[in-house]
Amino acid sequence: MLPTTADIVIIGGGCMGASVAYYLAARGAGKVLLLEREKFLGMGSTGRNAGGIRYQFSTEVNIRLSMFSIDVIARFEELFGISACYHPIGYLFLLTTPREVKIFKANVALQQRVGVPCVRYLEPDEIARLVPLVNLDGVLGGTFCPRDGLADPNSITQGFAKGARARGAQIEMETTVTGIKTEHGRVAAVVTDRGEIATRTLVNCAGPWAAQIGAFAGLDIPIVPVRRQFFTTDALPQIPRDHAFVIEFATSLYFHPEGAGLLVGMSNPDEKPSESYAIDEEFHCQTLERAMARLPLLENACVASQIAGLYEVTPDAHPILAQARALSGLYIAAGFSGHGFQHCPATGKVMSELILDGNATTIDISALDLERFAEGRLVQEVNVV
Repeated sequence: MLPTTADIVIIGGGCMGASVAYYLAARGAGKVLLLEREKFLGMGSTGRNAGGIRYQFSTEVNIRLSMFSIDVIARFEELFGISACYHPIGYLFLLTTPREVKIFKANVALQQRVGVPCVRYLEPDEIARLVPLVNLDGVLGGTFCPRDGLADPNSITQGFAKGARARGAQIEMETTVTGIKTEHGRVAAVVTDRGEIATRTLVNCAGPWAAQIGAFAGLDIPIVPVRRQFFTTDALPQIPRDHAFVIEFATSLYFHPEGAGLLVGMSNPDEKPSESYAIDEEFHCQTLERAMARLPLLENACVASQIAGLYEVTPDAHPILAQARALSGLYIAAGFSGHGFQHCPATGKVMSELILDGNATTIDISALDLERFAEGRLVQEVNVV
C-alpha cells in the first residue's frame, strides 16, 4: 500500500534516484520513499546508455564528481555485494584540430591538478601503438586516462536500491506523479495516480522528465530530452576485450568493446528535443559510415542491435544539484547531459548532505544551482559526447 506520508519523497527510479535514496537512508533521514512510474527500476535513461565512466571532463566540479563516483564504482561489490562490472579500459579522445589540442591539453592540466595523475596527452605515434586497428588519418593528438572505462548501469541501480531498502527506504513501482501541492512557499504533498503523499521534502530525479515534474510546482527547469542512439555489432574477434573506449571528439563518434563485439554511437548535432525512442535509420547509416572510416574492420561486422535513449540536457551541459530558491523543500538532481550514470554515486552523497545538513561538503556543488540559468552564470562543460 502506498503510504500517505513520508519525510522525503524521491521521484524517479533510475540510478540517480536509487543513489539518492541509499545515501539518505544510510544517514537515517527518516521515512524515505522512492517513486517510479515503470514496472522496474532503471527502465528510462539508465537502461539505455553506453555505460561509460570517465575522469576526463573540463570543469573541476565534474572531475570531482567523477573522482568520488569512480572510487565507489571500483569498490561496488565490496560496498553493496553486487559487482558493478567495472572495466578500466581507458577513454581515448582523438583530436583533429589545433583548437581541440589546445583545449584538451588545458583539460589534462586541470585534471592532474585536481587529482587525476594518470591522465596524459598522447602524440599520434603513441596513439598508434595503443590502438593499432584505428585509422588515425587527420589525428593530431589525443588524451588518455587508463582508469576511465565501463560499468553496468543496471547493477549499480540495483545495488543502491538494495542498500536503500536494507536501511529502511521504501520503493514503490508503477506510481506516476501527477501533481505537487504547496503551502506557504514550500512543498506540502505529492499527488500520484495511486493517492496523495504528504511530505515537506521532494527530490526531483526524473531525468529527461524533470522539467515536467518542475512544472507541477510552477517551476521552470531548463532540461530537455534529446534522443541519442547507438548500435552493437556481432562478434569481432580482432578487437581485444580491453581495447580503449575511443572517441573522435570532432564528430562525437565513439566505440568500445561490448560482449564479443563493439558498441558504436555518435551524437546527431541536428537532433531536436523529443521523447522519441525510434531509430533514425538515416543517421544510423551516417554513424556506420563514419565508424567504418575510423575503424575499417567494421566493414566485416553485422549490426546486432540498435538502441535509442534520452539525454537530459541543460544549456551548459552541467546538472542541477540544488534546492529551488522559489520553493522550499523541492530539490533537483537532474540535467547531466549524458554523464549522469557515471556521477550517480557522488550525486547521492552530495544531495544527502544538501538535504540533511543544508550544504554539500564532500564536493562543492554551489555553482550547480537552478538560478544560474536566469542569472547568466553558466558553467560550460566542453567534453560532451
